Amino acid sequence: MVTFVSADWVSEHIGQPGYLIIDPRSAMRYLMGHLRGAVNVPFKKLQGTDGRIGQPEQLAAAFGEAGLGDFTTPVLYDHQDGRNAAMAAWILEYLGRNDVHVMDMLFETWKEEGREILYRPVPTEPRAFAPRLNPSVRVTINDLATRGGPKLLDTRTPEEYLGQTEMDHRPGHIPGAVNLPHSEMAGTGGRLLIEPDLLNRRLAAAGITPGDTVVAYCRSGVRASLAYISMQQAGYDVRLYDGSYAEWMDSGNSVEI
Repeated sequence: MVTFVSADWVSEHIGQPGYLIIDPRSAMRYLMGHLRGAVNVPFKKLQGTDGRIGQPEQLAAAFGEAGLGDFTTPVLYDHQDGRNAAMAAWILEYLGRNDVHVMDMLFETWKEEGREILYRPVPTEPRAFAPRLNPSVRVTINDLATRGGPKLLDTRTPEEYLGQTEMDHRPGHIPGAVNLPHSEMAGTGGRLLIEPDLLNRRLAAAGITPGDTVVAYCRSGVRASLAYISMQQAGYDVRLYDGSYAEWMDSGNSVEI
């Protein structure tokens, strides 16, 4: 499970042995300012040629090349709605890491508070990172065809869910899914996560209760990863379908509008 830490905690651990600060934003965003000691692992490095997440060996190599070893604790941070850190955290959990830390303050707030910002890339020292897969956090398209019981949470916009956009060649949603946009689970006031009580109320309004087993998805898995870590922190039994709607509609499975 991901551990959320304060900005002060991160400040105290920057440069400390055994910790690696990871910036999962784009390379351009990274060069526009980052935390001291932070290395860049953008989502693009974690994608395969089909645009979906890469194979475990590719994922582990991307983090290992950036300096994350088997005995190094990863500390992530993000900006805007936190989806980059959420996806990186989920991938690390999938690779078997149980020591993932995420800063609960967004980068914009860190900067507004006058905390230290650097601009040059940080040199990396590759380390060995052996993946030990934890499939319990992930759902595949085959799992959805055989599992019974989990509730499907579509975290795309209402327009996408209702098939009112032109981005999908088979618009709609996975049959039986309920909708709560990922933006409704993002934090406010400079925080990455929404308050658990408010999250519970919004999920309940969508038809999901704390006792449900939930599978979150979006179009490519990235937005849904924010729902995954938000619900995980609030005590829900949640998994991520990273193939998400793009894979589902391309597979020829039925869709609802």
